[in-house]
Amino acid sequence: MGRNTRKRRTPLATKAIAASAALALGGGGLIWANYYASAHETSNNAWGNQTKAAGAQVATISCPDVGQKLTNVPNQARNEVAGELANLDRQITDAYQRLATTRDAQTRDASFVQNSILQPLKDRRQAILDRIKLEITRVGGTAPGNLNVLASCTGTPANQTTAGGQQQNGGQQQTGDQQQGGQQQNGGQQQNGGQQQNGGEQQGGQQQGGQQQNIGGQAGNGPVAADFVDITKVQPNVAGKPQKSGNASTGTFTTRCGVNANKNHNTDNVIVAPGVTNGAHHLHDYVGNQKVNAFSSNNTFLQGGTSCQNGNDLSSYYWPVVRIQDGSQDFDQNADGGGKEGNVGKILTPVQAQIKYVGSPTSKVVAMPQFLRIITGDAKTTTNGLANANAHWSCTGFENKVQLTTQYPICPQGSKVVRTFAFQSCWDGQNIDSANHRTHVAFADANGNCQNGFKAIPQLTMRLVYDIAPPTVQNGQVKNAYAVDGFPEQLHKSATDHDDFISVTKNGLANKIANCINRGQNCA
Repeated sequence: MGRNTRKRRTPLATKAIAASAALALGGGGLIWANYYASAHETSNNAWGNQTKAAGAQVATISCPDVGQKLTNVPNQARNEVAGELANLDRQITDAYQRLATTRDAQTRDASFVQNSILQPLKDRRQAILDRIKLEITRVGGTAPGNLNVLASCTGTPANQTTAGGQQQNGGQQQTGDQQQGGQQQNGGQQQNGGQQQNGGEQQGGQQQGGQQQNIGGQAGNGPVAADFVDITKVQPNVAGKPQKSGNASTGTFTTRCGVNANKNHNTDNVIVAPGVTNGAHHLHDYVGNQKVNAFSSNNTFLQGGTSCQNGNDLSSYYWPVVRIQDGSQDFDQNADGGGKEGNVGKILTPVQAQIKYVGSPTSKVVAMPQFLRIITGDAKTTTNGLANANAHWSCTGFENKVQLTTQYPICPQGSKVVRTFAFQSCWDGQNIDSANHRTHVAFADANGNCQNGFKAIPQLTMRLVYDIAPPTVQNGQVKNAYAVDGFPEQLHKSATDHDDFISVTKNGLANKIANCINRGQNCA
């Protein structure tokens, strides 16, 4: 997924944040954002050849999110602008690769990162920003006046690569994060510890005070020990759901589309970067529609076939793959979006993938419009912050008690890892997409109401279950880590998890889903 924009915050949601902060201080860890107010929203490539880092190690490159500023791009310019935004992502990837392969030079020259990586990156970004402004004005639009200030990027030290929350290596998540009513506040820093690759080959970093200070991971760009927590040591943090009114839509509709056992993958993202190969810079699992890539269109979606049991469901459901970093390789070890961009290890197929549409606690729902696009979560939280995070990680047997956003769970023996998503459930009633891919949909407030004239639609929820041997953390190092695929500079943080959806149905299925939910039935 590409860069995401920050969502609106309502007064009710802001009050909910304050309330959640008080609760979380006593509980440790995150409070679950419920469905109705979810905020959250050894290789032959450079990644296998990390060397020692500078004393003040730059772990990643942080660039302002241009896409979030572009909320009024005319339709005639959207494809061109999307292509330029994809170019910005490609530039950051290239700069991060240079950062990762010049550690020796960085130790010898304190100004190397600024002069040889960040300044050239700024110049290249400025040229693209100028082209974006030209594309918008060429068709009669007005470009934001402050785009030029978004050209500069910064190098982020290893101990500042998490947007919020104090975390300790291998320990329990502390109370720097509070999440409630669909929103998460940023605070604190992460103490990044080192990590040893399976097989004993240690990745880049410098010994400081007896601990390895690096950015970890089998590919050298995460995850690290501090990204994991023993779920049995996290206090319960799941909040209750809003009270249902007499007009609630209480039904559910389940569509069974498989777990991508046929390995339908690509590294494109047709929503954010149409027409751009490898626009996602990481690998996706696809279920539902079987012909989705960067060059797909609404017409091709209708001809794509489906993995869903219900042949009328041609919708596309796709998410970044999860990999186990145990020293193994997969088919894309030397490919774009795979090992060439720091996404390494064995790709895991979910053992379960539940796709369910649910209703609103306060109103009936209207049918989803054909070709509606929704992105939930933010693939860039490591550098964007947590405002649009919508990652929820847990373990079977713990889902009703503990949900995590900024750490991956270490599950006890016999328990499986669970990823959960709850998509935006309010629609503006007019648009199937928006320039920033966010403003046409929204989350309900803490009480389950849609604001600003938005209409309630069936809320897409997804639950992905993985059979993963528990990683082990000892002395600030993690072995057999797992992580979600992502943009290389995002360091495989758990909060970068996200999910994508394009609604495509035929023979009246969209209306059947809405009617089932409004009648309070449980349909499949």
